[in-house]
Amino acid sequence: MKQYEQIIEVMKRNGGYATLGYLYQMVDVSTWATKTPFASIRRIVQMKQYFFKIKSGLWALVDFKEDVLDKLQINEIANKEKQDTFTHSYYQGLLLELGNIKGYKTFYPPQDKNKQFLGKPLSSISSVSLLDFSFSYPEIVQKAKTVDVIWFNKRKMPDSFFEIEHSTNIEHSLVKFVELQDFYSKFYIIAAKEREREFYINMEKDVFSVLMKHKRVEFKDYDTISALHAKTFELLALGDL
Repeated sequence: MKQYEQIIEVMKRNGGYATLGYLYQMVDVSTWATKTPFASIRRIVQMKQYFFKIKSGLWALVDFKEDVLDKLQINEIANKEKQDTFTHSYYQGLLLELGNIKGYKTFYPPQDKNKQFLGKPLSSISSVSLLDFSFSYPEIVQKAKTVDVIWFNKRKMPDSFFEIEHSTNIEHSLVKFVELQDFYSKFYIIAAKEREREFYINMEKDVFSVLMKHKRVEFKDYDTISALHAKTFELLALGDL
């Protein structure tokens, strides 16, 4: 079986689509005559006669295009709200999987309990339930519960907070981070590359000076997150994690 045919078979078994990370896990590259099989996978999925790109790091089969887009509710007739919901939960899912691989306990907010990541509920990826969510005073915990993704360390304290800003106001997330600033945690705004300037404009406001002064918040664009997700799965497949 040719290399591209192997990838096609893996995608078929997964419903016609897959992240690069999933392909790195599931495609048997042991017989490939190359020292860089994962680079080969990235090259192969760009063969437009067989594959098409849905989102950064997410590819699907051309022959399954209509069924895949219908299943993910992002076909041509899907409204903007559905498109935005898919994008938001997709990057939530990437961050949850990434945190799990890195050895963190992961959390998503209860208001997103009905959201899915590529056909499976976010609850199937997250490892922290609301019952375990009690690391500080009730009013602080209540605010933290609204953050899109949280990674907890082995001492059950928050290591990293992530807010995904696809169509909402970045300023609102920065306000949350100000209220959570007393934790020795990292804060991230995740958004499209074109919103990076908006992020820095907001960071220059006096109300966020404490975050700016101590460089508490980082901006990461979607492509960076998907690349990090894929690279982490690559290291996992190589046994380097």
